Amino acid sequence: MPNALSSPLSRRGVLAAGGAVGLGAALAACGSGDDGAKDADADAGGDAKAGPWSFEDDRGETAKADSVPKSIVAFTGTAAALHDYGIEVKGVFGPTTKDGKPDIQAGDLDVTKVEILGNVWGEFNVEKYAALAPDLLVTAQWVEGELWYVPEQSKDKILKLAPSVALWAAETTVPKAVQRHADLAGSLGADLKSAKVTDAKARFEKAAGRLRAAAKSKPEIRVLVGSASQDLFYVSLAKMSADTLYFQELGVKFVEPKVNSQGFFEELSWENIDKYPADIIMMDNRSSALQPDALTSKPTWARLPAVKAGQVVPRVTEPIYSYDKCAPILDDLAAAIEKARKVA
Repeated sequence: MPNALSSPLSRRGVLAAGGAVGLGAALAACGSGDDGAKDADADAGGDAKAGPWSFEDDRGETAKADSVPKSIVAFTGTAAALHDYGIEVKGVFGPTTKDGKPDIQAGDLDVTKVEILGNVWGEFNVEKYAALAPDLLVTAQWVEGELWYVPEQSKDKILKLAPSVALWAAETTVPKAVQRHADLAGSLGADLKSAKVTDAKARFEKAAGRLRAAAKSKPEIRVLVGSASQDLFYVSLAKMSADTLYFQELGVKFVEPKVNSQGFFEELSWENIDKYPADIIMMDNRSSALQPDALTSKPTWARLPAVKAGQVVPRVTEPIYSYDKCAPILDDLAAAIEKARKVA
C-alpha cells in the first residue's frame, strides 16, 4: 500500500494495492435484471462466426481478428468470468495464487492449467506471453485508458503482440458489467442460452430482489465500506464502485466519507477509525488487504460497535462479473442486513 501511494501511478497503484476500498469506481455494480441492463441471453447465443471476428470494448476501440480468438490471455478476474460462461483462457495475469492456493479472484479457474504471467502488481512476463502466440488480451479498466495489471513500462510491447479488449470495472454498475462480460463471451463462442447461464441469471435476479427487500425493511442500517492496511484504514465512497453503487441503487444506505482528490476513499489513521458510525462494516476481502482476524491487536478496531456486535462481513471488492459469482454477493449482503441490529 505505501509503495503504491508513492508511485507515479498512484491512482492505479492504490486500487491494486488493496487499501482502496474506494476501488469502488472500478467495481460499480453486480446489478439486477430490472435495472435497464440489456438481457445477456438476447445477444450472442453460442454461434461465434467462423469468419472475421471483432468486438468493440469499453474504450470505444474495436479489436479485430481473422477468426474467433482461441489463444486468449486475460486478467485473472476477467478470465474467471469468461470461464463461467464457458470460455477458457491460456494465460492469466494479476492475483492468481496465494500461498500456493488459488487467489479469491481466480474464481473457479483451474490455476494449474493456465500460464501465470504475473501474480502481483507490476509483474507481467512478456516472453511467456509471446510464447502463447496470443490472439487476444482481455483486462479490466478502472481508470479511463488504462489497462488493469498491464505494466506501464511494458505496455507497448504487450499490445503489439495481439488485439486487446478492456471492460469497465468502475464507472459502471454490476448489471452493465455482467452484460459486457457476457457480450464478450458470446462473441467468443459462449452459449448464453445454456441452462448454466440462464439458471445463474435467475439466481442473480432473485438475490437482487432479496437485497432490495432487506434494505427496504431496515432503512436505519448504515453500512461502511472499509479496507485495512498496517498503517491506514480506508473508507470508500459507495457511488464510485460498481458493486456498492448497485447496492445503493437497491436501497442500501452507506456511510459517506470525505474522499481525497482521487475521489474513491478517505484515509483514516487507526486512532480515528471511529469517525463514521456504522452498523455493518464490509471489509475488502482481497489478499492484498488485512483481514479482520489480523486486526485484533488494534484497540480502536475492537471498540467499534459493529465489530463488538459481530456485524463485520467480507466485501468482494473486485467481483467476477458473471451471474454465477455476483448472485452470492447480493445474497450475502441481504442476509447481513436481515440479521443486523442498530448499533451505531
